[in-house]
Amino acid sequence: MKLDKFLIKYAEIGVKGKNRYLFEDKLVYNIKTALSKIDGEYKVRKTEGRIYVECLSSFDNDEVVETLKTVFGIVGICPLLQITDEGFDDLSAKVVNFIDETYDKKDFTFKVMARRSRKNYPLNSMEINEELGGRILDAFPDLKVDVHKPEVYINVEIRERINIYSKVIPGPGGMPVGTAGSAMLLLSGGIDSPVAGYMVAKRGVKIDAVYFHAPPYTSERAKQKVVDLARIVSRYSGPIRLHIVNFTDCQLKIYEGCPHDQLTIIMRRYMMKIAEHFAKEKGNLGLVTGESIGQVASQTMQSMAVTNEVCTMPVYRPLVAMDKQDIIDISEKIGTYETSVLPYEDCCTIFVAKHPVTKPNLVSIKKSESHIEEAMEELVKVAIETTEVIDVEF
Repeated sequence: MKLDKFLIKYAEIGVKGKNRYLFEDKLVYNIKTALSKIDGEYKVRKTEGRIYVECLSSFDNDEVVETLKTVFGIVGICPLLQITDEGFDDLSAKVVNFIDETYDKKDFTFKVMARRSRKNYPLNSMEINEELGGRILDAFPDLKVDVHKPEVYINVEIRERINIYSKVIPGPGGMPVGTAGSAMLLLSGGIDSPVAGYMVAKRGVKIDAVYFHAPPYTSERAKQKVVDLARIVSRYSGPIRLHIVNFTDCQLKIYEGCPHDQLTIIMRRYMMKIAEHFAKEKGNLGLVTGESIGQVASQTMQSMAVTNEVCTMPVYRPLVAMDKQDIIDISEKIGTYETSVLPYEDCCTIFVAKHPVTKPNLVSIKKSESHIEEAMEELVKVAIETTEVIDVEF
Protein backbone atom coordinates (compact mmCIF):
# COMPACT_ATOMS: atom_id res chain seq x y z
CA MET A 1 0.00 0.00 0.00
CA LYS A 2 1.55 3.27 -1.11
CA LEU A 3 -0.18 6.17 0.56
CA ASP A 4 -0.47 9.04 -1.91
CA LYS A 5 -2.01 11.62 0.41
CA PHE A 6 -0.74 13.54 3.43
CA LEU A 7 -2.77 15.21 6.15
CA ILE A 8 -1.05 18.43 7.23
CA LYS A 9 -1.38 19.37 10.87
CA TYR A 10 -0.90 22.89 12.23
CA ALA A 11 -1.04 24.27 15.78
CA GLU A 12 -1.04 28.02 16.48
CA ILE A 13 -3.02 28.80 13.35
CA GLY A 14 -5.96 26.97 14.88
CA VAL A 15 -6.46 29.66 17.57
CA LYS A 16 -6.46 32.66 15.22
CA GLY A 17 -10.21 33.21 15.36
CA LYS A 18 -11.76 35.11 12.47
CA ASN A 19 -8.34 35.62 10.85
CA ARG A 20 -7.58 31.91 10.80
CA TYR A 21 -8.39 31.54 7.11
CA LEU A 22 -5.65 34.06 6.20
CA PHE A 23 -3.01 31.92 7.89
CA GLU A 24 -4.43 28.71 6.41
CA ASP A 25 -4.45 30.19 2.92
CA LYS A 26 -0.86 31.38 3.30
CA LEU A 27 0.19 27.94 4.51
CA VAL A 28 -1.50 26.31 1.52
CA TYR A 29 0.29 28.74 -0.81
CA ASN A 30 3.67 28.09 0.83
CA ILE A 31 3.19 24.32 0.59
CA LYS A 32 2.34 24.60 -3.11
CA THR A 33 5.41 26.76 -3.68
CA ALA A 34 7.70 24.31 -1.88
CA LEU A 35 6.33 21.26 -3.72
CA SER A 36 6.61 23.01 -7.11
CA LYS A 37 10.40 22.71 -6.79
CA ILE A 38 10.46 18.90 -6.73
CA ASP A 39 9.45 16.27 -9.27
CA GLY A 40 5.82 15.23 -9.41
CA GLU A 41 2.38 16.77 -9.60
CA TYR A 42 0.67 17.75 -6.36
CA LYS A 43 -2.68 19.11 -5.30
CA VAL A 44 -2.93 21.05 -2.05
CA ARG A 45 -6.41 21.72 -0.75
CA LYS A 46 -8.08 23.06 2.35
CA THR A 47 -11.42 21.60 3.41
CA GLU A 48 -13.33 21.03 6.63
CA GLY A 49 -10.58 22.59 8.73
CA ARG A 50 -7.97 20.26 7.28
CA ILE A 51 -5.16 20.72 4.75
CA TYR A 52 -4.34 17.83 2.43
CA VAL A 53 -1.50 17.18 -0.01
CA GLU A 54 -2.44 14.75 -2.77
CA CYS A 55 0.24 13.26 -5.02
CA LEU A 56 -1.23 13.02 -8.53
CA SER A 57 1.74 11.37 -10.24
CA SER A 58 4.70 9.20 -9.33
CA PHE A 59 6.61 10.73 -6.43
CA ASP A 60 9.47 10.15 -4.03
CA ASN A 61 7.90 9.81 -0.59
CA ASP A 62 11.05 10.81 1.29
CA GLU A 63 11.56 13.86 -0.92
CA VAL A 64 7.98 15.03 -0.38
CA VAL A 65 8.29 14.61 3.40
CA GLU A 66 11.66 16.40 3.53
CA THR A 67 10.20 19.26 1.48
CA LEU A 68 7.19 19.59 3.78
CA LYS A 69 9.58 19.69 6.75
CA THR A 70 10.88 23.05 5.45
CA VAL A 71 7.46 24.75 5.46
CA PHE A 72 6.91 26.78 8.61
CA GLY A 73 3.42 26.41 10.07
CA ILE A 74 3.36 22.62 9.72
CA VAL A 75 3.63 20.68 12.98
CA GLY A 76 2.72 17.23 11.66
CA ILE A 77 2.88 15.37 8.35
CA CYS A 78 0.63 12.31 8.29
CA PRO A 79 0.76 9.73 5.47
CA LEU A 80 -2.94 9.19 4.90
CA LEU A 81 -5.38 6.57 3.71
CA GLN A 82 -8.60 8.32 2.74
CA ILE A 83 -11.67 6.23 1.94
CA THR A 84 -15.33 6.74 1.14
CA ASP A 85 -17.91 5.65 3.68
CA GLU A 86 -19.20 2.23 2.72
CA GLY A 87 -20.23 1.08 6.18
CA PHE A 88 -18.42 0.00 9.33
CA ASP A 89 -17.51 -3.46 8.04
CA ASP A 90 -15.71 -1.90 5.09
CA LEU A 91 -13.98 0.61 7.39
CA SER A 92 -12.82 -2.18 9.72
CA ALA A 93 -11.44 -4.25 6.84
CA LYS A 94 -9.53 -1.28 5.47
CA VAL A 95 -8.08 -0.37 8.87
CA VAL A 96 -6.91 -3.97 9.33
CA ASN A 97 -5.35 -3.92 5.86
CA PHE A 98 -3.76 -0.53 6.63
CA ILE A 99 -2.07 -1.95 9.74
CA ASP A 100 -1.04 -5.12 7.92
CA GLU A 101 0.73 -3.22 5.15
CA THR A 102 2.12 -0.40 7.29
CA TYR A 103 3.77 -2.48 10.02
CA ASP A 104 5.96 -5.51 9.35
CA LYS A 105 5.95 -6.61 12.98
CA LYS A 106 2.58 -6.93 14.65
CA ASP A 107 3.72 -6.92 18.28
CA PHE A 108 3.15 -3.35 19.41
CA THR A 109 0.66 -1.72 21.76
CA PHE A 110 -2.00 0.50 20.20
CA LYS A 111 -4.97 2.70 20.85
CA VAL A 112 -7.75 3.61 18.44
CA MET A 113 -8.44 7.34 18.37
CA ALA A 114 -11.72 8.00 16.56
CA ARG A 115 -13.13 11.47 15.94
CA ARG A 116 -16.63 11.72 14.52
CA SER A 117 -17.06 15.11 12.90
CA ARG A 118 -19.97 13.82 10.82
CA LYS A 119 -22.64 13.35 13.45
CA ASN A 120 -24.95 11.23 11.28
CA TYR A 121 -22.50 8.33 11.40
CA PRO A 122 -24.30 5.42 13.14
CA LEU A 123 -21.60 4.90 15.81
CA ASN A 124 -20.23 7.55 18.14
CA SER A 125 -16.51 7.97 18.80
CA MET A 126 -16.38 5.67 21.84
CA GLU A 127 -18.28 2.94 20.03
CA ILE A 128 -15.94 3.18 17.04
CA ASN A 129 -12.93 2.90 19.37
CA GLU A 130 -14.29 -0.22 21.04
CA GLU A 131 -15.61 -2.00 17.94
CA LEU A 132 -12.59 -1.20 15.82
CA GLY A 133 -10.17 -2.14 18.60
CA GLY A 134 -11.85 -5.54 18.90
CA ARG A 135 -11.60 -6.25 15.19
CA ILE A 136 -7.94 -5.26 15.14
CA LEU A 137 -7.23 -7.68 18.02
CA ASP A 138 -9.12 -10.45 16.20
CA ALA A 139 -6.94 -9.91 13.13
CA PHE A 140 -3.64 -9.54 15.00
CA PRO A 141 -3.66 -11.50 18.28
CA ASP A 142 -0.13 -10.38 19.21
CA LEU A 143 -1.17 -6.74 19.41
CA LYS A 144 -2.19 -5.29 22.77
CA VAL A 145 -4.36 -2.32 23.69
CA ASP A 146 -2.75 0.36 25.88
CA VAL A 147 -4.99 3.35 26.46
CA HIS A 148 -2.36 5.29 28.45
CA LYS A 149 0.97 5.06 26.59
CA PRO A 150 0.45 3.12 23.35
CA GLU A 151 3.28 2.71 20.89
CA VAL A 152 0.92 3.36 17.96
CA TYR A 153 -2.19 5.53 17.70
CA ILE A 154 -4.64 4.37 15.03
CA ASN A 155 -6.37 7.62 14.09
CA VAL A 156 -9.76 7.46 12.38
CA GLU A 157 -11.52 10.69 11.43
CA ILE A 158 -15.12 10.38 10.30
CA ARG A 159 -15.65 13.29 7.93
CA GLU A 160 -17.21 13.60 4.48
CA ARG A 161 -14.57 11.02 3.66
CA ILE A 162 -12.83 8.92 6.31
CA ASN A 163 -9.19 9.59 7.19
CA ILE A 164 -7.01 6.77 8.51
CA TYR A 165 -3.44 7.40 9.66
CA SER A 166 -1.05 6.28 12.39
CA LYS A 167 2.21 8.16 11.81
CA VAL A 168 2.74 11.82 12.56
CA ILE A 169 6.08 13.02 11.20
CA PRO A 170 7.14 16.22 13.02
CA GLY A 171 7.15 19.42 10.96
CA PRO A 172 9.16 22.56 11.71
CA GLY A 173 6.34 24.34 13.57
CA GLY A 174 6.12 28.11 13.67
CA MET A 175 3.92 30.33 11.52
CA PRO A 176 3.63 30.53 7.72
CA VAL A 177 6.28 32.83 6.24
CA GLY A 178 4.67 36.04 5.04
CA THR A 179 2.07 36.36 7.81
CA ALA A 180 4.12 38.66 10.08
CA GLY A 181 5.62 41.32 7.83
CA SER A 182 9.26 41.51 6.71
CA ALA A 183 12.63 42.38 8.21
CA MET A 184 16.23 42.99 7.14
CA LEU A 185 18.76 40.44 8.39
CA LEU A 186 22.38 41.50 8.93
CA LEU A 187 23.96 38.37 7.50
CA SER A 188 27.62 37.48 8.00
CA GLY A 189 29.59 34.34 7.28
CA GLY A 190 29.41 33.17 10.90
CA ILE A 191 27.27 30.60 12.68
CA ASP A 192 24.81 32.94 14.38
CA SER A 193 23.20 35.21 11.80
CA PRO A 194 21.91 32.44 9.49
CA VAL A 195 20.28 30.83 12.54
CA ALA A 196 18.76 34.20 13.48
CA GLY A 197 17.29 34.45 9.98
CA TYR A 198 15.84 30.95 10.29
CA MET A 199 14.39 31.67 13.73
CA VAL A 200 12.65 34.91 12.76
CA ALA A 201 11.33 33.34 9.53
CA LYS A 202 9.87 30.59 11.70
CA ARG A 203 7.64 33.23 13.28
CA GLY A 204 6.21 34.15 9.87
CA VAL A 205 8.60 36.98 8.97
CA LYS A 206 9.72 37.38 5.36
CA ILE A 207 13.42 38.22 5.36
CA ASP A 208 15.76 40.22 3.17
CA ALA A 209 19.47 40.41 4.00
CA VAL A 210 22.49 42.70 3.90
CA TYR A 211 26.12 41.54 3.91
CA PHE A 212 29.13 43.80 4.40
CA HIS A 213 32.01 42.87 2.11
CA ALA A 214 35.54 44.30 2.44
CA PRO A 215 37.65 43.52 -0.64
CA PRO A 216 40.57 42.93 -0.91
CA TYR A 217 40.72 42.13 2.81
CA THR A 218 37.92 39.62 2.37
CA SER A 219 37.96 37.28 -0.60
CA GLU A 220 35.37 36.39 -3.20
CA ARG A 221 35.16 33.03 -1.42
CA ALA A 222 34.00 34.84 1.72
CA LYS A 223 31.31 36.55 -0.33
CA GLN A 224 30.26 33.26 -1.96
CA LYS A 225 30.09 31.67 1.48
CA VAL A 226 27.47 34.23 2.53
CA VAL A 227 25.52 33.73 -0.69
CA ASP A 228 25.56 29.98 0.01
CA LEU A 229 24.33 30.56 3.57
CA ALA A 230 21.51 32.77 2.28
CA ARG A 231 20.56 30.02 -0.17
CA ILE A 232 20.38 27.41 2.60
CA VAL A 233 18.25 29.68 4.80
CA SER A 234 15.99 30.45 1.82
CA ARG A 235 14.95 26.79 1.76
CA TYR A 236 12.91 27.64 4.86
CA SER A 237 12.32 31.38 4.50
CA GLY A 238 11.59 31.59 0.78
CA PRO A 239 13.58 33.81 -1.65
CA ILE A 240 15.96 36.32 -0.05
CA ARG A 241 17.02 39.59 -1.65
CA LEU A 242 20.65 39.90 -0.60
CA HIS A 243 22.35 43.34 -0.53
CA ILE A 244 26.15 43.07 -0.76
CA VAL A 245 27.70 46.31 0.50
CA ASN A 246 31.31 47.20 -0.31
CA PHE A 247 32.31 48.38 3.15
CA THR A 248 36.10 48.60 2.73
CA ASP A 249 36.48 52.39 2.52
CA CYS A 250 34.13 52.91 5.44
CA GLN A 251 36.08 50.47 7.59
CA LEU A 252 39.45 51.97 6.66
CA LYS A 253 38.21 55.45 7.61
CA ILE A 254 36.93 54.18 10.96
CA TYR A 255 40.23 52.35 11.52
CA GLU A 256 42.26 55.47 10.74
CA GLY A 257 40.15 58.01 12.61
CA CYS A 258 38.80 56.32 15.74
CA PRO A 259 40.28 54.79 18.92
CA HIS A 260 40.98 51.13 18.25
CA ASP A 261 39.12 49.87 21.31
CA GLN A 262 35.97 51.46 19.83
CA LEU A 263 36.40 50.12 16.28
CA THR A 264 33.91 47.26 16.59
CA ILE A 265 31.15 49.40 18.09
CA ILE A 266 31.54 52.27 15.63
CA MET A 267 31.76 49.88 12.68
CA ARG A 268 28.64 48.14 13.95
CA ARG A 269 26.76 51.44 14.25
CA TYR A 270 27.49 52.32 10.63
CA MET A 271 26.45 48.85 9.51
CA MET A 272 23.13 49.32 11.28
CA LYS A 273 22.63 52.70 9.60
CA ILE A 274 23.22 51.22 6.15
CA ALA A 275 21.07 48.17 6.86
CA GLU A 276 18.27 50.45 8.05
CA HIS A 277 18.49 52.43 4.81
CA PHE A 278 17.81 49.30 2.77
CA ALA A 279 15.18 48.11 5.26
CA LYS A 280 13.21 51.32 4.84
CA GLU A 281 13.65 51.15 1.07
CA LYS A 282 12.17 47.62 1.11
CA GLY A 283 9.37 48.46 3.52
CA ASN A 284 10.76 46.16 6.22
CA LEU A 285 9.47 46.54 9.76
CA GLY A 286 12.76 45.99 11.58
CA LEU A 287 16.34 44.74 11.57
CA VAL A 288 17.42 41.25 12.64
CA THR A 289 20.84 40.32 14.03
CA GLY A 290 22.46 37.16 15.35
CA GLU A 291 23.63 38.74 18.60
CA SER A 292 23.59 36.83 21.89
CA ILE A 293 24.22 38.55 25.23
CA GLY A 294 27.85 38.35 26.28
CA GLN A 295 29.07 36.21 23.39
CA VAL A 296 31.65 38.81 22.25
CA ALA A 297 32.55 42.36 23.24
CA SER A 298 30.11 43.95 20.80
CA GLN A 299 27.27 41.87 22.26
CA THR A 300 27.26 43.00 25.87
CA MET A 301 24.11 44.74 27.06
CA GLN A 302 25.95 48.06 27.03
CA SER A 303 27.32 47.52 23.51
CA MET A 304 23.94 46.56 22.10
CA ALA A 305 22.34 49.62 23.71
CA VAL A 306 24.92 51.90 22.06
CA THR A 307 24.44 50.12 18.73
CA ASN A 308 20.65 50.46 18.96
CA GLU A 309 20.93 54.21 19.44
CA VAL A 310 21.54 54.83 15.74
CA CYS A 311 18.40 52.94 14.66
CA THR A 312 14.93 54.37 14.31
CA MET A 313 13.30 50.97 13.70
CA PRO A 314 13.17 47.95 16.02
CA VAL A 315 16.13 45.57 16.19
CA TYR A 316 15.12 41.94 16.71
CA ARG A 317 17.63 39.51 18.21
CA PRO A 318 16.06 36.03 18.21
CA LEU A 319 19.23 34.43 19.68
CA VAL A 320 19.74 36.99 22.44
CA ALA A 321 19.37 34.55 25.38
CA MET A 322 20.68 31.39 23.72
CA ASP A 323 23.91 29.58 24.59
CA LYS A 324 26.42 29.06 21.79
CA GLN A 325 25.88 25.30 21.77
CA ASP A 326 22.12 25.81 21.34
CA ILE A 327 22.83 27.98 18.30
CA ILE A 328 25.27 25.44 16.89
CA ASP A 329 22.70 22.67 17.33
CA ILE A 330 20.15 24.61 15.25
CA SER A 331 22.75 25.45 12.59
CA GLU A 332 23.55 21.74 12.25
CA LYS A 333 19.85 20.89 12.03
CA ILE A 334 19.14 23.38 9.25
CA GLY A 335 22.34 22.67 7.33
CA THR A 336 24.24 25.95 7.71
CA TYR A 337 26.96 24.85 10.15
CA GLU A 338 29.40 23.26 7.71
CA THR A 339 29.27 26.32 5.46
CA SER A 340 29.56 28.76 8.40
CA VAL A 341 32.80 27.19 9.65
CA LEU A 342 34.58 27.38 6.30
CA PRO A 343 37.80 29.41 6.85
CA TYR A 344 36.87 32.49 4.81
CA GLU A 345 36.79 35.54 7.07
CA ASP A 346 34.34 38.41 6.71
CA CYS A 347 34.84 42.07 7.49
CA CYS A 348 33.68 41.66 11.09
CA THR A 349 36.70 39.46 11.87
CA ILE A 350 39.31 41.26 9.76
CA PHE A 351 39.03 44.72 11.35
CA VAL A 352 38.68 43.70 14.97
CA ALA A 353 40.43 45.39 17.90
CA LYS A 354 42.74 43.36 20.12
CA HIS A 355 41.14 44.77 23.27
CA PRO A 356 37.66 46.08 22.36
CA VAL A 357 35.66 48.08 24.85
CA THR A 358 32.94 45.98 26.50
CA LYS A 359 31.07 48.81 28.23
CA PRO A 360 31.11 51.64 25.68
CA ASN A 361 30.04 55.11 26.69
CA LEU A 362 27.65 56.66 24.16
CA VAL A 363 29.01 60.19 24.65
CA SER A 364 32.56 58.98 24.02
CA ILE A 365 31.50 56.97 20.97
CA LYS A 366 29.71 59.96 19.44
CA LYS A 367 32.73 62.18 20.12
CA SER A 368 34.95 59.72 18.21
CA GLU A 369 32.45 59.56 15.35
CA SER A 370 32.38 63.36 15.09
CA HIS A 371 36.01 63.31 13.87
CA ILE A 372 35.08 61.25 10.80
CA GLU A 373 31.45 62.27 10.38
CA GLU A 374 31.86 64.45 7.28
CA ALA A 375 34.00 61.94 5.41
CA MET A 376 31.80 59.03 6.45
CA GLU A 377 28.69 60.70 5.11
CA GLU A 378 30.11 60.57 1.59
CA LEU A 379 31.61 57.08 2.03
CA VAL A 380 28.29 55.68 3.25
CA LYS A 381 26.52 57.28 0.31
CA VAL A 382 28.95 55.63 -2.13
CA ALA A 383 28.64 52.28 -0.34
CA ILE A 384 24.85 52.42 -0.70
CA GLU A 385 24.97 53.48 -4.34
CA THR A 386 27.43 50.71 -5.30
CA THR A 387 25.66 47.93 -3.41
CA GLU A 388 25.20 44.71 -5.40
CA VAL A 389 21.74 43.16 -5.07
CA ILE A 390 21.08 39.52 -5.89
CA ASP A 391 18.02 37.34 -5.43
CA VAL A 392 18.87 34.08 -3.71
CA GLU A 393 16.61 31.03 -3.77
CA PHE A 394 17.14 27.40 -2.82
